Amino acid sequence: MDARAVVKVRIMGDEYTLRTEASPEHTKAVAEHVDRTIRAIMSGSSSVETHKAAILAALQITDDLFRERGAMESLTSDMRQLASDIRPLLPPAKRGEELGA
Repeated sequence: MDARAVVKVRIMGDEYTLRTEASPEHTKAVAEHVDRTIRAIMSGSSSVETHKAAILAALQITDDLFRERGAMESLTSDMRQLASDIRPLLPPAKRGEELGA
């Protein structure tokens, strides 16, 4: 059975019918974010064409994604280091080590 939902969204006045495994709420929120980003770019320059604004929006959204991924990787690394630093301070049973090892 296909778990994908059909969701209608509107971006820059055009309606799109999307098939997605994400919830309709999530899909609509994503489309609204894209629409807001394109509109913000277009409001900053009256001469930019819609398709170019869409490309600029895609670049901006992708930059945001890459920055967030980098921050998440840094946080994950920090957490692993902290866990490594704390492990010797824990009693053996809490370290995941066997007693008598």
